[in-house]
Amino acid sequence: MQKIKKIVDLSHELKNGTVVYPGDPVVDITVATVKEKDGYNLSNVHIGSQSGSHVDAPYHFKNDGLTVDRMELSYFMGNALVIDASDKGEFEKITLEDVKKYDRQMEKADIVLFRTDWYRYEGQDKFFRHPYLSAEAGAYLLDRGIQTLAIDAINLDRTGGTKFPVHEMYAEAGGLIAENLAHFDKIEFDEPFVIFLPLKLTGVDGSPVRAAAVSFE
Repeated sequence: MQKIKKIVDLSHELKNGTVVYPGDPVVDITVATVKEKDGYNLSNVHIGSQSGSHVDAPYHFKNDGLTVDRMELSYFMGNALVIDASDKGEFEKITLEDVKKYDRQMEKADIVLFRTDWYRYEGQDKFFRHPYLSAEAGAYLLDRGIQTLAIDAINLDRTGGTKFPVHEMYAEAGGLIAENLAHFDKIEFDEPFVIFLPLKLTGVDGSPVRAAAVSFE
C-alpha cells in the first residue's frame, strides 16, 4: 500500500465574507445552538452551490446535463498536470500554444490544473480580472480526453462577460470544471493526485469542495 508523503490543501476558507461570483448568494454562517444552553454546538450554514472552492456539473450550463450527484466520482479525483500560467496578466487568455507546451506530460493526466496564482488577490477588485482559458485551448483539451479542468481563479471563463464558451463545451461533453481553488503554487512534486469531492446534493448544479493534492511515497 502506498503511503501519503505530502498533502497540499487547495481550498479557500469558507466563512462569512468569502468572495463569491458577482450575483451569487453570499455566505452566511450563524450560530444555531450553543453547548451551554442546548447541550451541543451547531451552526446554520447558508451558502450557494458554488460558494468558495467548488465544482460545476454539466447541469450548470445544460438543462439536461448531469447534476453533481449523478456524476461518476472518477471525475472528482485523478492524476493531475499543473499548467503554469502564473505569468499571465489581468484578463489575459491562456492560449492553445500555452497548453500545447505540456503535450508530453498530458499523456499521464486525468485532470489539468491551471496555475495563475490569482487566489492571492481574494478581497481585491483585481480578483475578478483574472486570466482565463481560451475556447481553442478548452476544445483541444477535450480532444485529448481531459474531462476535468480546474483553475485557481474564480472562473475558468472570463468574469464579467456574457459568454462562457469553456463552460458550455464542457457541459455539452459531460465534463467537470473546478474553480476558485488555491495554492497550486505549493504543489512542488511531480504527478500530483488531486481530490475535490462534492457534497451529494441531489439535482444540483455544483457543490463546494475541500480540495487537496497528494503526493505518495
